[in-house]
Amino acid sequence: MARVSQAHLDARRRQILDGAARCFARNGFHATSMQDVLRESGLSAGAVYRYFASKEEIVAAIAGEAFGLVRSAFADAAAAVPPPSPDVLLGRVMRAVFDQAPPEGDRQAFARLIVQVWTETLRNPVLAATLNEGYTAMRKAWADLVGTYREAGLMPPGPDADHVARTLIATAQGFIAQQALFGDADPSVVEDGLRALTTMRNDASPEAR
Repeated sequence: MARVSQAHLDARRRQILDGAARCFARNGFHATSMQDVLRESGLSAGAVYRYFASKEEIVAAIAGEAFGLVRSAFADAAAAVPPPSPDVLLGRVMRAVFDQAPPEGDRQAFARLIVQVWTETLRNPVLAATLNEGYTAMRKAWADLVGTYREAGLMPPGPDADHVARTLIATAQGFIAQQALFGDADPSVVEDGLRALTTMRNDASPEAR
């Protein structure tokens, strides 16, 4: 019997995950059946079950990829030397996430998938643990970045670095939620908005405020 190459196996697995992602983005995890995944992927039941024993395993695989993509984008942006300002940083993260977004680069569909993954963590302890691990790592990376800003004289001493990190992460999460709900949220929007907010003057007298 001819041996199947690893490239072929990887391509089949990718085909299944991309088909499932399209279904999940359209109808949600719970309204999608394995039959829907079979039809969308164009593969037989035997081919799909060779890779995934259940829909839950497919959900876990897609969630793991989504977590990994967002976490990697945050880590890469935060590791840049010299460190970019927060507006540039968040723009880089959003572009890195959405430029690689399956299925077929549909940003809104991918954002909806991420929001569904967040929701699924409320009922799935395995996914919740994965999300918590990634979130903790991102908070540390971005808190370290705040320290770098302060050492370079770009940010004055003040609030706890973790508070700043959580605010940056919350901004990215909110942007993803906007993309999921409304679409048309280009990363330049968050760049322009953060740039305006971080350059506000705060030297007006109390009477003028």
